[in-house]
Amino acid sequence: MEQDVWTEQVARTYDESSAYMFAPEVLEPAVGFLARRAEGGPVLEFAVGTGRVALPLRERGVAVSGIELSEPMVRELRRKPGGDAMPVTPGDMARVRVPGEFSLVYLVYNTISNLLTQDEQVACFRNAARHLRPGGRFVIEVGVPDLQRLPPGESARPFHVGEHHVGFDTYDLVDQRLVSHHYRLTDGRAETFRSRHRFVWPSELDLMARLADLELRERWADWNETPFTADSRAHVSVWQKPDAVGQ
Repeated sequence: MEQDVWTEQVARTYDESSAYMFAPEVLEPAVGFLARRAEGGPVLEFAVGTGRVALPLRERGVAVSGIELSEPMVRELRRKPGGDAMPVTPGDMARVRVPGEFSLVYLVYNTISNLLTQDEQVACFRNAARHLRPGGRFVIEVGVPDLQRLPPGESARPFHVGEHHVGFDTYDLVDQRLVSHHYRLTDGRAETFRSRHRFVWPSELDLMARLADLELRERWADWNETPFTADSRAHVSVWQKPDAVGQ
């Protein structure tokens, strides 16, 4: 994962540039979905960031811990109400081990794609499995690659167009990579941010889960549990660790 992308400047403006992800109609279904799958147990967020999901989940009484590679992002989390009390372990979500077992590990907002190789993404699944207690669940929210909507000869697709923010992805089909471009208007001044990603298909994620001894239990088009179809632009998938060895 690229640590130098999530700099002090990016962390300071992250919440504002991603304001549409904090909208109640976006955030509340995600928090509710995760709270139900936690079933009262402790949970762990990979790449907890500024706490967009983790803090409201804690407000529901769920014991949430986090892993985060970017120190500036953690500092932003600590500035928020309740942020000081959240246990956060610094490091790479594909490798760092947090003490204890969890009923739920989750990874939201396309962050699995921040791992730029297939090996790193497989390692992330295996690390999630190591943290789960028997019967525990691993949840990922990620977009479906938009390739079928690319006109011939083009390589870019928008993912958000708002009053103060425009975002689009450019695709490299050979190396299974994309670059997310963000343009934000603040006080009449334009700011830009780019991040690299490895896009991944649902079927490839299912194979990674099998390599980590996890089994697919649910796949939805969104946090509202809309059925997943061939036309879905994203998916929320749930894999489960067997209750017992050999099950």
